[in-house]
Amino acid sequence: GDVQSLPILRPIAAGFLALGLWQISWAEISRLRGVFLLASACVLLVIIHLIPLPPSIWQALPGRAIVAEIDRAAGLGEVWRPITLTPAAAWNALYSMLIPVAALVLLSRLSRTQLTAMVPALLILGFASGILGIAQAVGPMNSPLYLYRITNNGLAVGFFANRNHQAVLLATLFPMLAVYASVGFETVEKMRVRFWGAIGCVIMLIPLLLATGSRAGLIVGVAGFVAMLLLYRRSRDLRPAKRTSAKRDPRIAIAAVTVVLLGVFTFFLSRAEGLNRLVGSDANDELRFTVWPAIWDMGWKYFPVGSGAGSFIEAFQIDEPYAALRATYLNHAHNDWLEVFMTGGLPAVLILGTAICAWAWRAFALVRSQDTGKDDRGIARLGAFVIAILAVASAADYPLRTPILALIFVTAAVWMMHKPSLRAS
Repeated sequence: GDVQSLPILRPIAAGFLALGLWQISWAEISRLRGVFLLASACVLLVIIHLIPLPPSIWQALPGRAIVAEIDRAAGLGEVWRPITLTPAAAWNALYSMLIPVAALVLLSRLSRTQLTAMVPALLILGFASGILGIAQAVGPMNSPLYLYRITNNGLAVGFFANRNHQAVLLATLFPMLAVYASVGFETVEKMRVRFWGAIGCVIMLIPLLLATGSRAGLIVGVAGFVAMLLLYRRSRDLRPAKRTSAKRDPRIAIAAVTVVLLGVFTFFLSRAEGLNRLVGSDANDELRFTVWPAIWDMGWKYFPVGSGAGSFIEAFQIDEPYAALRATYLNHAHNDWLEVFMTGGLPAVLILGTAICAWAWRAFALVRSQDTGKDDRGIARLGAFVIAILAVASAADYPLRTPILALIFVTAAVWMMHKPSLRAS
């Protein structure tokens, strides 16, 4: 909540949200009613956590005894308090919803063709962050290219403060490149340009990903690469009648060898920090394994209402294990599945469970649907894969708490759940 860019970003997001709500129609909302319902439930839950309750009610909530004892010791009397243990942080959590909600409202007004055009836009964003990350990694530790005072100095973090978030962004680019090379062209020449352009971008992505030094990012990067292979479809309408066999076409072998050589080259330049850390040890990861069982227990301590939106830092410090004590503090659980359970309680788990069921239902339908060679199936499947990558990454970090990745998540949800446009493309 103390990032200096937020007083600029959030009012701009609020303005776009107001503009989108002014122009949106119920027909456009109905096409994405499931996504809108889930987003509304998230916002409503945070609002509920901010409503002051009579002392007789909030003192009876699980885990609030220590607060009531402090009130009595300080002579504060009967104080009305909300569910959350940290109201100021909960307000920050509510304001943070402006970005994804504004994105949802604006994206819901786009046609399928316009939504497909979001793919190259996000690719440009991702590669810009990746190139900035390389410049950060080869520069001095305190380079002015770092955008945050507290960051992973010496590593490629791009537009982020956290190397894991940069790696997750880069991992989502792999399936986007597959769709970019599969749709949106009319001639064989354009198809070939897209294909080889995507191959070149994949080759660029490997050192960009390795330079982040993120082990979790390397794992989701492999997942993204596999998703790319599963997503790529060559247009049926543009396929030549007689295709050259893979054995006689050296381009596939050349591309594969180039990828391997570039990865080896990057490794020996000592920029493959993710591989180095994957085979080594890391104190931060050991700390995560130490605190996760404690966070699980804290979730049951505050169950079923949770400790409240934005309350993780203070709630965790109440019961922080001695083995986890450091000169620094734990800003998040580094496992958003656990943190949602601890801070949001049963209502948050129900919302999350509903979202998982909606994703699984839609993903199953997409798997069973016939591949028509058109954009709609490819872009919807892309959304499913991107959400899956972000979900896996959330098991070891908190990517969706960053504005950029929250926006990409919402975009993926719209890609996946969007029904055919009511307006002309």
